Amino acid sequence: MPEPAPRGRNPFDTSGLVRGSDGIARYTNRPGSLVEMLRATVDRVGDGLAVAEIGGERVTYRALWDRAARVAGGLRAEGVQPGDRVAIRLPNGLDWVLAFWGSQLAGAVVVPVNTRFKDSEAQYVIDDSGASYVFGALPDGEPTAVEDLGADDLAAIFYTSGTTGFPKGAMTSHSNFLANSENAVRCVGLDREAGNDLATIINVPLFHVTGCNSQLIVSHELGGRVYVLANPLDLEGFLRTASEEHVDMLTSVPAIYHALTRHPAFAETDLSAVRFVSYGGAPIAASAVHQIMEAFPQARVGNGFGLTETSSLTSYLPHEEAAEHADSVGFAMPVCDLAIDDADSETGVGELLVRGSNVVQGYWGKPDATAETFVDGWLHTGDLGRIDDDGLLYIVDRKKDMINRGGENVYSIEVEGALAGAPGVGEAAVLGVPDEMMGEKVGAVIVPAGERDVNVDEVIAHVRERLADFKVPQYVGLRSDPLPRNPGGKVLKDRLREETDWGDPLR
Repeated sequence: MPEPAPRGRNPFDTSGLVRGSDGIARYTNRPGSLVEMLRATVDRVGDGLAVAEIGGERVTYRALWDRAARVAGGLRAEGVQPGDRVAIRLPNGLDWVLAFWGSQLAGAVVVPVNTRFKDSEAQYVIDDSGASYVFGALPDGEPTAVEDLGADDLAAIFYTSGTTGFPKGAMTSHSNFLANSENAVRCVGLDREAGNDLATIINVPLFHVTGCNSQLIVSHELGGRVYVLANPLDLEGFLRTASEEHVDMLTSVPAIYHALTRHPAFAETDLSAVRFVSYGGAPIAASAVHQIMEAFPQARVGNGFGLTETSSLTSYLPHEEAAEHADSVGFAMPVCDLAIDDADSETGVGELLVRGSNVVQGYWGKPDATAETFVDGWLHTGDLGRIDDDGLLYIVDRKKDMINRGGENVYSIEVEGALAGAPGVGEAAVLGVPDEMMGEKVGAVIVPAGERDVNVDEVIAHVRERLADFKVPQYVGLRSDPLPRNPGGKVLKDRLREETDWGDPLR
């Protein structure tokens, strides 16, 4: 069994932790479920604003509970029973939030669906999860609230891309959600007594764990105000809301901060209320970290790192370390143990393993993948990293062939599969192309089939018909020589990167 890495310097509150016989650290005095958590918030700040759709409707906590209870009743009328899976295929907005909480009040298991998926991709998630109901218009019925849920009961299944090209559903329990919420409070340094004075803007997708687990749930536990931006690129709406509503907490991907700080209205917008700025979800250059700190001089700035399998946060780089250690993803969460498996004797780099009460229960319906990834209580992340003597974690590469495009995970094998059937394509390899704004973009190296010419526009159109837009290559390199491979036939992607001149992006 792996030995946890020494924590070194520990900047987070570690009080109220107990470690079980399984070796896993847990917070004490957590609510018994998400429903119990929300009930407590409604009782405490019922008339406070809970959710506002930017440019749309606003609801208080009491109204949120009442309307969610009617959604729960509507689900029950549709035959949904506790433990049944229900898929949310809705855009960011109030309806998404009502669908989430209505499902929880019904005792159902939420299956968030990526709204950028093609119909076939979304259908795979719906079928794989066995969802008995897919949200369109919100159902309505007699108010219902299942309030005897257990901490280890399943609350949601978030689908994460797999190296085989098929997403895997990460089974997230109520206790997983609640461990992550406490992680966020402690690592960011939020005031538990702020209540409705706390405000955040959600402009990342709610179907991802950052938006749902580390923003919506955290805010609703503390009784804060959540402003939901339906269009993540509505930068004017973002800035206007942040100023007019005195938003004090921002969380987004580096690409959004890059765009915000360059928007013509940024310099004239009063953002003096912003006290916390967190970024994460994509690679970021040290220069970009410094730019964020300069743009929000009055705020505490930090970098959050995590995975769907850790219910969001695994580590966090606090403000005091952000400038000097901008290339680090920070210190482990209080309930997280980190280990480096098979570390290189010289560099200390190996596969990152994580153990903690925020680590999900496994993959839905995939016992083999679960057994391979979750071993003796440790999550094998597939990320290559190292931990220095101070306890700072550095992610240096990915063991899996994954491209992180502005917070969206793109696995190369899936794109390569779509390219394989494109007209004129003989061989194809997909790589991440560094990008200042997005972190990485998708690049494809194509070897024509035989003597045929490759029409790049036709190839891209072929891929676009089969995959979500964020997976479509934005760079294409044509190559006359065969792809470089090792004796086992695996493409040598490091060598291919060195040999490829990407030129200008397609769009």
